[in-house]
Amino acid sequence: MGETVSQNRWDAQLYDDKIYFVSHMGKGVVDLLHPQPGERILDIGCGTGDLTFEIAQSGALPVGIDLAPSMIETAKRKHPDIPFAVKNMVHYQTSEPFDAVFSNAALHWVKQASQAVEAVWRALRPGGRFVAEFGGKDNVAAIMRGIGNGLAPYGLSASDRNPWYFPSIGEYSTLLEKQGFRVTYAIHFDRPTPLPDGTDGLRHWLDMFADDFFSDLSPSDREDLYHVIQEDVEAELMKDGTWYADYRRIRIAAVKE
Repeated sequence: MGETVSQNRWDAQLYDDKIYFVSHMGKGVVDLLHPQPGERILDIGCGTGDLTFEIAQSGALPVGIDLAPSMIETAKRKHPDIPFAVKNMVHYQTSEPFDAVFSNAALHWVKQASQAVEAVWRALRPGGRFVAEFGGKDNVAAIMRGIGNGLAPYGLSASDRNPWYFPSIGEYSTLLEKQGFRVTYAIHFDRPTPLPDGTDGLRHWLDMFADDFFSDLSPSDREDLYHVIQEDVEAELMKDGTWYADYRRIRIAAVKE
């Protein structure tokens, strides 16, 4: 799912059991990709491979890569007929360019954004297309505020520990255009997302995605922080006993000219 050191510690079982909405929400991105039979398609940050499998159902020939070994191990077990590999997309090289590059909910983990765009460019044949969705400007802004308020009494800065890259459409389109892409579609939209397991939903989300902020804290301090965060954001993000992540996403398509 990502390219940072923290992502090597992904819990694939937690991802499939409690964070399955990531793949479910990504099916619309597959529709935008519109994979065709016989096309070679690279899925960057493939996680446990569910969207890679969706791509394969079209008759396309996908290859899935992810930096997290646990994710790739699970993907191989779930979808043994699809090639998966542990790779860092920033350094990815291929001898046979792809017809398309696809990515869902992964590129906001890659702070080396210009290097990532260059890697996508290298992976594509001329005329090939790039289709992606990821966190955009102000994604999880309320959760970030809660994390920041929770860390402050410890003398810690949430911004210093932030593992995410959430650009505006303008920022990201500029990166693509500088590389030589023609941006053909771009939208930045709100998508409040219900988190499974009711009152435990935000806790699971923090366990899965926010470890960078808390990894050096004791279990008891982490527990206290979770309570502070939940109290801080409850009025905004809790509705009828269910937590909602305040997602704002970018969905974008571009062509290598």
